[in-house]
Amino acid sequence: MSHAECWGIFREREHSPGRECDDAEILRLTAKHLEARGFTVVLKTAEEVVGTTEPPPRWVFLMCERLPVLRLLRDWAGRGIGQVNTPPAVLNTYRDRMIAQFEEGNVPFVPSRLVSTLEPNGHRGLPVWVKRGDVHNTQEGDVVFAASEGEIQGALDGLAGRGIPRAVLQEHVEGDLIKFYGIGEGLAGQPAWFRWFYHKDQQLAGHPFDQERLAMLVRKAAAALGLEVYGGDVIATREGRLVLIDLNAWPSFALYRDEAAARIARYLATRFRGDSA
Repeated sequence: MSHAECWGIFREREHSPGRECDDAEILRLTAKHLEARGFTVVLKTAEEVVGTTEPPPRWVFLMCERLPVLRLLRDWAGRGIGQVNTPPAVLNTYRDRMIAQFEEGNVPFVPSRLVSTLEPNGHRGLPVWVKRGDVHNTQEGDVVFAASEGEIQGALDGLAGRGIPRAVLQEHVEGDLIKFYGIGEGLAGQPAWFRWFYHKDQQLAGHPFDQERLAMLVRKAAAALGLEVYGGDVIATREGRLVLIDLNAWPSFALYRDEAAARIARYLATRFRGDSA
């Protein structure tokens, strides 16, 4: 095995609805930049990793999210194999864990309540978003906007029918939807690399907000989960508040793919072998 060998693990296709190509491409481009830095890189699916009889590599960079592969990778971490993002950090993006981590880390987050999908649930303060309580959006019905008690119950029933035991009821916040990407930690609690943009499918009001405060908010949230490569969503309200509504491990970076892949590879090289070039 090459001293610099590392594996990159694709996100499971079921976890990339409508983003299969984008998710795969950011991993491939990152691998190319790592190879240019002298690493030997092999790209694998999560299924290939779980079923492997090969000895593990020295380093792993991963987009996978399912429990079987994360459990295996967590065991590898105990053997000193460097990983980004770490399996515990990826698991912390499961919504049921995320809420608790943000509360413990004092991270401002949209009001959210974890509920059972198997029991009737009254909820004051409509409308809300009903989201499956573990992984992020994988198919229709995982994230549902509900403007009435009946719509809430219908969404919960749909999740329960698919064997999903818990859901999150998340307050709907009016304002401009901002999407962001971040890599690593920089100065003053901000990401080392950070980009934001407005989600395209909205009627933009153009509410003013503090961009530095946005960067600090999302970095604090990423640190609370242990994420090093991440993205998510924030609402900028009419009053100038910034409300974090979601945080994901290693997104597709679609609008900044070329730039992000080079920066991720640089960050991985630094993490894996102290390459500061």
